[in-house]
Amino acid sequence: MSEGTATGTRDFLLPDLGEGLSEAEIVEWRVAVGDVVTVDQTVVEVETAKAVVDVPCPYAGRVVALHGAAGEVRPVGQPLITIAPLDGGGDDPHATYREEERAGSGNVLIGYGTGHGGSGRRRRRPRLALAPETTAGTGDATAGPIPAVGEVDAAPTGTATPATGADGGPRTAPLVISPIVRRLARERGLDLAALHGTGPGGVIRRADVEAASAAPAAKLAAVPDSPAAHVGLAPAADGDVVIPLTGIRKAIADKLSRSRREIPEVTIWVDVDATGLLATRAAINAATPDAPVSILALLARICLSGLRRYPQLNAHVDTEGQRIVQSAGVHLGIAAQTDRGLVVPVLRDAQRLTTRELAAALAETTAAARAGTLPPARLTGGTFTLNNYGVFGVDGSTPIINHPEAALLGVGRIVDKPWVVDGQLAVRKVTQLSLTFDHRVCDGGVAGGFLRHVADCVEQPALLVANV
Repeated sequence: MSEGTATGTRDFLLPDLGEGLSEAEIVEWRVAVGDVVTVDQTVVEVETAKAVVDVPCPYAGRVVALHGAAGEVRPVGQPLITIAPLDGGGDDPHATYREEERAGSGNVLIGYGTGHGGSGRRRRRPRLALAPETTAGTGDATAGPIPAVGEVDAAPTGTATPATGADGGPRTAPLVISPIVRRLARERGLDLAALHGTGPGGVIRRADVEAASAAPAAKLAAVPDSPAAHVGLAPAADGDVVIPLTGIRKAIADKLSRSRREIPEVTIWVDVDATGLLATRAAINAATPDAPVSILALLARICLSGLRRYPQLNAHVDTEGQRIVQSAGVHLGIAAQTDRGLVVPVLRDAQRLTTRELAAALAETTAAARAGTLPPARLTGGTFTLNNYGVFGVDGSTPIINHPEAALLGVGRIVDKPWVVDGQLAVRKVTQLSLTFDHRVCDGGVAGGFLRHVADCVEQPALLVANV
């Protein structure tokens, strides 16, 4: 942060958003030049390679400059917004910030504010007035709930004049809830104001953007001279579509490529009878229906039991130090597919949680990941990953390890299959478990022992009780 200029203005520099991220893309400004802001008020929404983040400003005063437009990538440490003191001179006593921020930590994300701001995640916008007929259910399961106060974005703040459409007439301000929708439209060169929203109250959904970009005759031009006219997804001369490898897609590509380059991985697998596990879950939930436990939570508990017995897999290889580091705690990563791509939110010290606490933490974490509200720190630092790719209807996989971790357990779909029980053929609930591990941290005996322990606990949940 820069302060003490000749004019008394202060430049708020884009802070380090965590884990060595060097840049962020401006998604949307929450303020405009001339607005008065308070300490810890969210001024901009940015997207890093890990998450969409609301950035609060540690200064109070009047906005005199915004550095960068929506869609522009800003490097960490460069000016983001310039604030001038309010009329009357002198420093605003509420403009001070925490000592660690003065020392340059840059932790001014939501949840790391300076202690003077409100508790809301973002400045609330006026409620969208919906016509009576739009408040009833549409029967479209993908439409989602009717937006609440502050969830619907209209035209960007600070627009001086109404935009015009292709016919020269006024454009209706697009109703957009998700920053992902805005980004997707920008990448595909689509003008949101020209799209018809199928969500409640005309809200533009991701499906609307994808449908518009998929229709050959509906390639809508971006607003003239906007960044969207020059970046993002565009058809090539021969009809191919070119997709820039940026943002989270680039981060995923880089991490997976590094994993394959550096880690000598091996995958082993086994089919298991999950009938007993499903029966155990049903019994738990019948006894306490107010706090249901998911299959994923039970599998997480089983993994924790296995890592307690085989800690070699809860580790990473320090290539520079030429050593293997076994972690004291299990920071359990859960692979989650979101609109932004594959992310792996982390439950830190998961071994300290009860099974019910695991279930609640998993539900909260995966929901926040899909909503894009997890801070970057929650998406890094895992020591072991659980990947339930069975939700995609597949039986097995050879997943790539989440670098720099040493192992990943994959779970396929649970389906009815013929199975031999006590010498008799029966129909059972069967799934496939696969373990991908870094052969540098252990040999096949350890990996096989871990996978067999997991399989035995799935087939005989009583063994899990005996080991926890």
